[in-house]
Parts: sequence; structure tokens; C-alpha cells
Amino acid sequence: MEKRWFKKSVVTSMIGALMLSGALAGCSSGSGEDGKTTITVWGMGEEAKSLPKIAEEFEKENPKIDVKVQALPWDQAHDKLLTAVASKKGPDVLQMGTTWIPEFASAGALKDLTPHVKDYPELNSKNYFEGSVETTKYEDKLVGVPWYIDTRVLYYRTDLLEKAGYKEAPKTWDELKDAADKLADRGKGKYGISIDAKEQSLGFMFARQNGAELLTSKNEPNFNEPKFVEAVDYLNSFYKSGAAPKEELGIDIIQGFRDEGILPMFISGPWMIKLINDQAPDLKGKWSTAVLPTKENNLSALGGSNLSVFEHTKHEKEALKFAAYMSKPETQLKWMEMTNSLPAVKQAWEDESLTGNDYYNAFGEQMKAAQPMPVIKQWEEIAQTYLKSFEQIYRGGADVEKEMDAFNKKAEEILKK
Repeated sequence: MEKRWFKKSVVTSMIGALMLSGALAGCSSGSGEDGKTTITVWGMGEEAKSLPKIAEEFEKENPKIDVKVQALPWDQAHDKLLTAVASKKGPDVLQMGTTWIPEFASAGALKDLTPHVKDYPELNSKNYFEGSVETTKYEDKLVGVPWYIDTRVLYYRTDLLEKAGYKEAPKTWDELKDAADKLADRGKGKYGISIDAKEQSLGFMFARQNGAELLTSKNEPNFNEPKFVEAVDYLNSFYKSGAAPKEELGIDIIQGFRDEGILPMFISGPWMIKLINDQAPDLKGKWSTAVLPTKENNLSALGGSNLSVFEHTKHEKEALKFAAYMSKPETQLKWMEMTNSLPAVKQAWEDESLTGNDYYNAFGEQMKAAQPMPVIKQWEEIAQTYLKSFEQIYRGGADVEKEMDAFNKKAEEILKK
């Protein structure tokens, strides 16, 4: 899942104040009396809980290096990173949400990996899906390496779709709308699809599928041009026809997916596979995943996390070695077993654990048509503003074209900040 982006923080304007806070506790690393070098790795959220196990495997292969993992909650990580930048004392390796890269790279906090690829070929961008590589670059520098990825695919009840006349998943926008309407016609309290109005990437994703360019070459917003407007109108059509519920149903998506197929289709990421298998085992053989339906294309959103080396590390070689180890196909497959996170390395997708799993196959295919949201500092604010505009449309009945004109003007103001 693409990691949270905290409201725009202009790093350089905060450095002076943050210098007063000094070094972070637990960030020091160095060489001990036993001749070992200790490096510190910052991991965020749930992932950090599994990192020590992988670190132990790394230490076995590199007995002269000790790895100290520090777990940071996502809601605290941003401020701690700001402090580390200010003091120039922080971790050696750090997990970066894909949307954090522009802010911290512009502050000079992330080491350029380009000169080191020759010594650590695992860091070569050619090893990764093109979309994920976009999130690791800032200007002409390679400031991170993809760690794990996610994208969005269609989840659907195969049994209910077949009754509606679809032996396979809908392959086009028209088929998706038709299937959703037919499923909603089953009776009161039943719907065709869940359109998550709080998923900020959804509207932009569908706009891209319709051939829309989100930003011009001059970084100007393009949210009121016909193709974008048409995509928003298409999403709103599911609400207007009753194929998607406008209000909260008081049930989670898995319950809706399971219980009488109240919500027999939805768009989500790879984490849902395990949740469905664990919480709805009785659905075995009655559901599947598929790449997103196509209009001009079937582009999906791309998220995940990257690993970066702190610019001010005193143990560059050891930090690079750890980042390279985490980028090996076999390491990424172990990580998937532990956390259900999808590998970022293309070679890992040739493993039978993925090729032989029908649920994951769709994600591998979708990764060939997946792009991150624009990697700019202002994107989170723009995306949140879009959600407010979309709510005015699907819930308030606002005119799509007029609302997108208003949204585009707001986006212009945001980009000028």
C-alpha cells in the first residue's frame, strides 16, 4: 500500500529550528571492540516488526556487520526524519514512502546511488518494474531502490458474475458497468461494485485509463480537460445507477464480499488476498482477481515503499551492502512470505510461488501497466482536494464539468505554493 504522505513540510525552512533538538536517541552506529560495524535501519509501520528476521539472515552472510532495526510508526516517522536531516545524525538505511522522495531528496538527505550501481548490481534500475523506478528518482539522481510494491486489481465473485452472464472478469469499461448494473439488479440491498470514495488514487487512475494526462509538461493541472471529466462522470455513473452504494453500509468490504455477495466486485491491493482467505475461507473457488478493465488502456496506481541510504551515513559500504541484500530476488521472496508484500524485483516474479498462484498472477500482469501518482511535493494536497470535489459530485449531485473546473483552479493555486 502506498505509504501515507504527511501534509507538505518544507524541509529547508525547518532546519534551523530542528537543529536545537539535537541527535535522535538510538540513531548512533559505529564500530565496536569486536571489530564489527553496527548500522541502523529505520523501518516504518508493520513492516518494521518483520525486519529483524531478515536482518539476522543478512548478518549470517556478513558476520562483520550488525544491524540494529528501529521501528517507527508512520505518523511519527516524518518528523523524526526531519530531525535527522537537521542534525545530520540518523539511520544508515531508511524506508521511504514513495511520495516522500521529492521532499527529502530536495533537502539532500538521500544518497545518490548512481555511482554505486557498478559495485552493487542489485541496485540497478533495470531489475525493477518501470513504474516503481519512477518513485526512486529525483532530478538526475537515483536516491532509492524499490523495496516492495503494490498495485490495484479487480476482485470479483466468479460465481455471481457467471450468473450475471460473465464467465470471465469484465475486460472493458462498458463491460464493468454492465456487469455492475446486472449484479445490482439482484434485489434490494445488493450492489454490483464497491467504489471507494476515500481512495484518492481511484479517480486519477481511471482518468489515465481514459487517456488523460494529469499534469502538463509545464507541471500545470489538467483536471478539467474532457478525458478527465469523462472519467469522473464514468465513476459517478455507478452511484447514479445504484450499482455502487453512496452511503456507508456498516460492513467491511470482506463481509460485503462474502455475505450474499452484497458487494461482489471491488478494486484493491494485494493485502486483500490473505484477508479474504483468512476471514472468508468458505469462498474458496468462488472468487478471483483480474487486471483492471480497459478504456484506452488499463493503467493502475502503483504504491509501495523504497529503501534509501542516508546521505550522512558514516558506513556507506555497509549500508549499500544491506540495501543490495534486500534487493536480491530470494530476499524479496522471503519478505513476501513474511509480510505478504509483493516483490519489486522483476526476476522474483518468475518464482513458482507467484507464477503458480492465480490470485497473484493478476498483480504480476497489472504491474506491466502501473504508474505512481505524480512524484511532486504538492500531490497529497491535490489528491485530498479532489476527494472533496468528488464528494460534491457523487453525494451532492454537483455538475461534473463545473466541479472539475473548480478543482482545477484549486490545483493551480496548490502548485504555485
